[in-house]
Amino acid sequence: MPQMLQIAAIAVATFGTGAATLTVMNEDIPDLAVPTGDWTASGALDGASFQVSGTDLSTGAALEDKIHFRDGTFQSADCEEYCNFGWSDYQTKEIDDVIHFTATAVCPDAPHTVVWYGTLAGDEMAIDLTWTTRRWYWTNQIQIRGVGVAAPRIAVSG
Repeated sequence: MPQMLQIAAIAVATFGTGAATLTVMNEDIPDLAVPTGDWTASGALDGASFQVSGTDLSTGAALEDKIHFRDGTFQSADCEEYCNFGWSDYQTKEIDDVIHFTATAVCPDAPHTVVWYGTLAGDEMAIDLTWTTRRWYWTNQIQIRGVGVAAPRIAVSG
């Protein structure tokens, strides 16, 4: 039997028996679960900025960030610096004089997704977020919890 036919016969036998099956175990991690409700794109936080101090829940590492709201969109200064996330739509709902907000930012050049959920009572904000990186061979997620205080509005790019 010519060598090419032998190679083809071996390949057919190998693939036919499943011996060449490749399994990649990449268990996904879901993004932050945002509470359900009547979310609207109201622009309720437009013009506001907040200085955020947070903690990585796994490592205890500190996070300092500044977030901005304008024209129905949201931006994190840290996300923008890291991956040029740009401006992302945000939604709000109000419950008992507390404004709840959520935003999902997606990096255009890498597999990063950041989901934000926060509450604003007066000038004090509480924030939870997940930064999830999904690659075919692994998924990594950073969970952050923090607080924010109203900050003076500064010029932001975009």
